[in-house]
Amino acid sequence: MTRSISKGPYIEERLLKKIAGKTPDQVGVVKTWYRDCVIAPEMVGFTFGVHNGKNHIEVFATEDMVGHKLGEFSPTRKFTRHGGKMQKEQDAAKKQAEITAAKAAKAAPAAKKK
Repeated sequence: MTRSISKGPYIEERLLKKIAGKTPDQVGVVKTWYRDCVIAPEMVGFTFGVHNGKNHIEVFATEDMVGHKLGEFSPTRKFTRHGGKMQKEQDAAKKQAEITAAKAAKAAPAAKKK
């Protein structure tokens, strides 16, 4: 659910103090743990290191991101891959295709020499 219009967007004051009156070149990466802070127009152009629970992920604020929260651009879960029989078959087919491509590339220079 969104925040009440009468309250306005939640923008952390300490985060704005870090970037107030500075350019993105002067500040560099601004580390923050405020994932729920809304990206304001003043933040556009700055790079934020948003904490995802383990490390800081760099997020470059653009005009399209204004109104969204910082945490939306720093995923907390790491997707590895889906498993199962179908995935194993796809991996085996991909590996076989790489092997045949390597053999074809190796055979091509030998054919040119003859």
